Amino acid sequence: MPVPVPRQRAIPAVESGQAQAAPIVGGPSKEETFRNEATTAENRNNTALDATPADGVHQGVSTPGVSTIGVSTTGVSATGVSATGVGTAHTTLTLLLIEDDPTAAPIVHDLLDADGRPIRVRTARNLTEAERLLTHDVHCILLDLALPAPGRASESDDELAVLRHVLELAPRHAVLALTASGDAERGAEAVRVGAQDYLYKDELDGRLLSRAIRYAVERKRSDTAERRLAEGKLRAQENARLERGLLPTPLLEGSPLRFAARYRPGRSRALLGGDFYDTVRTPDGTVHAMIGDVCGHGPDEAALGVELRIAWRALTLAGLCGDQLLNTLQQVLEHERDDDEIFATVCTVDIAPDGRRAGLCLAGHPAPLIARPDRPARLLPYDNNGPALGLLPGARWPRTQVELGAEWSLMLYTDGLIEGRIGEGRERLGQDGMVEMIRRQLSEGLSGEALLRAAVNEVRELNGGELTDDVALVLLDRVPAPLP
Repeated sequence: MPVPVPRQRAIPAVESGQAQAAPIVGGPSKEETFRNEATTAENRNNTALDATPADGVHQGVSTPGVSTIGVSTTGVSATGVSATGVGTAHTTLTLLLIEDDPTAAPIVHDLLDADGRPIRVRTARNLTEAERLLTHDVHCILLDLALPAPGRASESDDELAVLRHVLELAPRHAVLALTASGDAERGAEAVRVGAQDYLYKDELDGRLLSRAIRYAVERKRSDTAERRLAEGKLRAQENARLERGLLPTPLLEGSPLRFAARYRPGRSRALLGGDFYDTVRTPDGTVHAMIGDVCGHGPDEAALGVELRIAWRALTLAGLCGDQLLNTLQQVLEHERDDDEIFATVCTVDIAPDGRRAGLCLAGHPAPLIARPDRPARLLPYDNNGPALGLLPGARWPRTQVELGAEWSLMLYTDGLIEGRIGEGRERLGQDGMVEMIRRQLSEGLSGEALLRAAVNEVRELNGGELTDDVALVLLDRVPAPLP
């Protein structure tokens, strides 16, 4: 499909490459001559042309030569926005006329925008010239349907071949179709194919064309906004499905441990990131917990995170743990990533059935935090931290045995929690700052989901706004059963 290449060069208000075309259109050399006349004409006609109902919706206009298609402008600001994203109230509209005989084109000098300013016109004799003149400042295309479509001789029976070619060439621009008088069926079909409106050549005048251009631009803008809204909803649904894969329901049936989790994507309005976690209990009573972080943000990283999480759960339920499990996860990552530079950090913990001991493996990930009633919260040992997955082929990840005690809270987290800034300077919270924050919040009686929520909120406040990185937290608590 041919795609227009953006060009930065300046193009005159009227450009056709034909000497005789200049007198036909309102180019820069004519602007000073007819500016006063155009303003007077617009003042005379604006009342009839631009009247808008109180509900902000342009109704269908019944006018000879113009199809009566209602124009919805719901949500349009007072300045208006063109199909190419340019505010039309402050930018002169530009029309590209594609007509093989510019001297016979139905263009007059009093084409005015909504503010009474002349609409600039460019002319092209064929689609090759049109592609050269189609730059970002063009708002609307006026196309003669009788023009032949280049390179489509085999489609000569298609009366709208030239229109289809223009729509492929300029998918973001408003298009008005010119057809012969009385050929309403062809004009209506042009609208169904993608044109914003159709006009009869021999019934066209400047007043009618001016209004049709303005309405076509707004219709295109409205259609584009609606399409983007629909696409956004579809993306949100897809992201929600990915998030469900990233944030699973823990499998802890039969375990006395209490579970809580918190997840917040980085960046304002983001739906998902590359953080993932999971927790399962195997038949022998061991509780396995994991948290990880794929470098980067967005659907690709989220999808990779989902694959790693599902692979971890399957491997864990199959009996793998520690170095053997992480080595297999690295193989999964290496086969599934799109770029050799993509890596993932992972922290895994396997808690013995009695809840008093655990094995810890770190693959480039921050060490978990443990809090017990008899001593302040602290980080678990991280001296044996191995490399992140995907960095070093054949790497090893030592398993460190840690004593948990009879009553404890264990918090796993991603680096988004510790990399937020403190105030306006360059200083970051860091692990030491996080430990002090959690100690204080525990002393205030916070626990479970309330503790995680307070931690994320305080980190955001210290950062002065939304965090740039994703944040995921998992909290496991062991509270001994009361004596009978």
